Parts: sequence; C-alpha cells; structure tokens
Amino acid sequence: MSIDTDLPEPDRVQGALHPRQTTRLFGQSEAETAFLTAYNSQRLHHAWLITGPRGVGKATLAWKLARFLLAEPADNGPSMFGDAAKASSLDVSGDHPVAHRLLALSEPSLFLLRRAWDEKTKKLKSVITVDEARKLRNFFALSAADGGRRVVIVDTADEMNPNAANALLKLLEEPPERTTLFLISHQPSRLLPTIRSRCRELRCNSLTPDDTASALVAAGAVAVENPAQLGALAAGSVGQALRLINLGGMEIYQEIIGLFSSLPRLDKSRALRLAESVVGKAKEPRFDLLLGLMDMFLSRTARFGATGEPETEAVNGEAALLARLAPTPYSGRIWAELQQDLGARVRHGKGVNLDPAALILDMVFKIDATAAKTAA
Repeated sequence: MSIDTDLPEPDRVQGALHPRQTTRLFGQSEAETAFLTAYNSQRLHHAWLITGPRGVGKATLAWKLARFLLAEPADNGPSMFGDAAKASSLDVSGDHPVAHRLLALSEPSLFLLRRAWDEKTKKLKSVITVDEARKLRNFFALSAADGGRRVVIVDTADEMNPNAANALLKLLEEPPERTTLFLISHQPSRLLPTIRSRCRELRCNSLTPDDTASALVAAGAVAVENPAQLGALAAGSVGQALRLINLGGMEIYQEIIGLFSSLPRLDKSRALRLAESVVGKAKEPRFDLLLGLMDMFLSRTARFGATGEPETEAVNGEAALLARLAPTPYSGRIWAELQQDLGARVRHGKGVNLDPAALILDMVFKIDATAAKTAA
C-alpha cells in the first residue's frame, strides 16, 4: 500500500525512528524463535496477536516478521525433491527490494491499519474507524504480487472502535489464502474474546536495562549516560524511556523523591511548586508523565515492602526512601492499596477535567497521610 509519509504517524514515538525503520530487535528472542519454528514446520497461523507492555518492541517485531514473510518464497513447503530448506533467521538484508518498499510504505502486498489523519480537524483520529478497516476489502480484491503472500499489520488493535473490530473479526473468521495478520496490542484483555481466540499469541517481555539502552541507540535516540537507572524507571520499555528523555522524566522523578524524602513531614510549598509545574494546555504531556511517575513511585514502594529486596535505584536517594516508607510486607500492602485507590481517583479526576494542580496535590496529601500511617 502507498501512504503519505509526510503526515504525522500515530505509531511513531517522538524522538525515535519508526518501527519499520528499526532493523534490530532487542530482548524478544523467544517470540522470534516461536514464529520461526511455526514457519519452518509449515504450520504458520493466519493471525498473530503480538502482546506485551507498551514500548518493548512489539511493532518492531511485527515489521520484522512482515519483512521476512514478504521476502521469503511464497511456498516453503516440501517439494518432489524433498523438504524445503528451513529458514535459520528472520533477518532480511536492507538491500532487499521488499525492505526498500516497506521503508517507503509502497509495498503492494502490505496493508497497515492504524489511526488516520483527519483533514477537517488537522489531527490524528482518536480511534481506528470502520472506514479504515473497510479499506481491507479493496486490498484483498487485488491479486497478490506474483501470487505471493499478503500481510496486514494492525497498530494497535486496542485503538479500533467497535465497528472496526467487528469488520476485522469477519476477516479473521474467513481469512484470504496466503495472508498473515499481525495485531499489536498493549491490553489484549480489552479486545473482543472472539478476536483473541482466532489469533496465536506472541508475547513480548520487558527489556533489561542493557537491552533498553541498546534499543534506544538502534531507534535513533541519544546514548544514555546511566542505562541502569533509566531502564529501572522505564520498567523495560523503550517507549517509556524515550518519553522520560524527551520530557525530562528523570529530573521529575528526582523531584518526587526529594519531595517525599521528608515524609511524613511534607514540605507543602515544595509540593505546591510541583503541582503548579503541570498547569496549562502546553504542559499536558508533562502532567501525564508526572501522574505516571507518581504511580511508578507507589508501585516500587509497594514492591519493596512485599519483597524486602532493593531494586536498581532509579535516582539518587530512592533506595533509602523506599526502605524507610515500606520496611515490612504489611506496609507494602498499604502502599499497594493506595496505588489502586489513587489510580481510580486519577481516572475520575481526568474524566471530570479536574484542575491538574488540584489532582496532584490530592495525590501528594494522600501519600503523606499514608507515610504517617506506616511510620506509626
């Protein structure tokens, strides 16, 4: 399919190459091996659900698999001369014609289903609409090039509205011959059960700090000074690591740790400065990141209390603070309950457009009260 590459792409992370431009995949050897084994056994499923945390390389894997399938001979089954040679790797040379066409989004045997550009609002649509899904009919109405395979990538399946999901389901129920679909999903539990049941799952795992740093370099991001700390805070997600780099997330988390280091004697003026730093339309990305980092702090505090084992310190002073706030499994449970409670309050607050500063202060005061409770 041919796409206008000058428009913003919904599946590209700011500050990084698009997944189709990233040829190296880190930390997902199990998923790669599972697919290659299925391919070599001539039992290749027609639909694959690629799952895992956000930003760990699911889209990069989907493009790698698409590149491999479209570059390989269409018939890899046994012949009159014996079994076909088995593929030993999913890698495809960058000089291959298929690789060039995929980079330019001009490969006629590939269909990319993703959120479209809205000419009226001059923004990307918030969901994948049924109109986009129906374009698959025209794609399959055309004969595959040279009678070969056809590949569909859905990035992400989570963003389909109900009508688009039902349109895709019909395709999964009666898939065209020599067609392979790759559905990328951050939260597969939200998909229709009938969609999940017709796909074979490929699970992608969180990356190690070293793999995170290597993937950042491969994606075109700057080299990381302390990959262990960034990897710890990004929870093994390259996408989250890029957000932290782009929005100064490490500095924000350092400020959170500094603010809470005095608990249960909260520095209210410092808390107010933190809350006011995310006020304004232009600061919405920073606001969302701050909410995510507060949730991460609660998660790491609860986990420390439950295990008693220190994690890689994300910023200076974090380890000592977690040890003081969550010294026992009981205190860990208290922090875990607070994380759930504040998560629900944040969802409600954003749903009713609560003032960002008020929402942050509410979270900070709840954390302060919990610190006093665990100290007692």
